[in-house]
Amino acid sequence: MSRVSTEQLLDAGVHFGHLTQKWNPKMAPYIFMEKNGIHIIDLNKTQAKLDEASNALKNIIKSGRKVMYVATKKQAKELVTLEAKRVNMPFVTERWLGGMLTNFQTIRKSVKKMQTLDKMATDGTYASINKKERLMVEREKIKLERLLGGISDMNRLPAALIVVDIMREHLAISEAQRLNIPTFAIVDTNSDPSEVDFAIPANDDAAKSIAIIVGALTDSIVEGMQERKRDREEEQDQEAVVETKENESAD
Repeated sequence: MSRVSTEQLLDAGVHFGHLTQKWNPKMAPYIFMEKNGIHIIDLNKTQAKLDEASNALKNIIKSGRKVMYVATKKQAKELVTLEAKRVNMPFVTERWLGGMLTNFQTIRKSVKKMQTLDKMATDGTYASINKKERLMVEREKIKLERLLGGISDMNRLPAALIVVDIMREHLAISEAQRLNIPTFAIVDTNSDPSEVDFAIPANDDAAKSIAIIVGALTDSIVEGMQERKRDREEEQDQEAVVETKENESAD
């Protein structure tokens, strides 16, 4: 059963594409019609692609890996941050730093520096430095937290990326491609769907459209986490039964 109905997608304005002169011909299979100079996205295709992406994402999560959310456009930042935090996943909603994936070890050093600066504020180090030095440390800490706060707990490369607006986040897409990291993305009528592994044709500008698509993908992550938990509990129960039988045989 589909997680999101076509009526819900319609209400969220998911079907509104870009002006016809801005279209990418590779999006033709996902365009239903043209109206008042704007391409209208086929919501049946959106629904099918969203379900396909959700199922694939759920299977990745069942393996115990993390996925990273990427959305730096203004109308997506807050809602993507909330969705990522809902499932305790890393996220980037400020500037994408070059090498965030391809030079991950260097990025981790910056994260560790940020964590060290955080510790300085609580371990008494601040008391031993003068006001000017303290101000400089505080400024650097704020800057690092703004850029890297969303990935502070990410100790390894993500298993996948969830992206809003692939044209804006082309650096993230490029790095993921180089490392063969699967990409799940909202793709509007001005973009090339072949750039990502799971393209979900939808309006990538309207907050409601972004919210319903990212929300559905996050729901699939929740499902994957729940199924993983159930599978582990069943394995533990089976191991307990086997151990009990072995003990009984030994007696």
